[in-house]
Amino acid sequence: MHFREGEDISDDHHHDHDNHLSDMDAKVRALQTILEEKGLVDPAAVDVVVETYEHKVGPRNGAQVVAKAWVDPEFRASLEKNASAAINSLGFDGRQGEHMHAVFNTPEQHNMVVCTLCSCYPWPVLGLPPVWYKSPPYRSRVVYEPRKVLGEFGVELPEGTKIKVWDSTAELRYLVIPMRPAGSDGMSESELTDLVTRDSMIGTGLALEPEQE
Repeated sequence: MHFREGEDISDDHHHDHDNHLSDMDAKVRALQTILEEKGLVDPAAVDVVVETYEHKVGPRNGAQVVAKAWVDPEFRASLEKNASAAINSLGFDGRQGEHMHAVFNTPEQHNMVVCTLCSCYPWPVLGLPPVWYKSPPYRSRVVYEPRKVLGEFGVELPEGTKIKVWDSTAELRYLVIPMRPAGSDGMSESELTDLVTRDSMIGTGLALEPEQE
């Protein structure tokens, strides 16, 4: 089973319609229209929510946290001590991110995050969870065969690298701090941010090499 972004790993498949919307998109659009017509939903409020999650929260926020941890030893120390406070100091706070713990990848240990019960996820720093993160195959398999799951994401680790899987809950959510890639010395904090991917902060990927940017 592969879990790459954009793939549907459930039993439901998308079908094209005349309006080019998937089944789910069409249902959501129809429900929103009904709610708006009944006066139960304010279209402007919906736009604000969409704008917020598309532009004000998301993986770019988490990437800034990681890049700062790479270049600022004091911030890294504060992130290790109290991740929630350190992340909040950058202005990234809100629901789904109140209780954060940062886990740091090293040559000896690679960290991965899952929510085995549902799909708890740190929205303020990673945005909305990808489809595969919420899927039963990922939630179960990553626990008992994490190395194989990593391989399906295209990540091959040295045999000596231990893999630790962290189970997110409503009370505690995790942010993986990937290792800083080789060849990134001399890059600015802003440039380093571009090397940090969403998957690398979940643990299903690695930070990009500078030439991959």
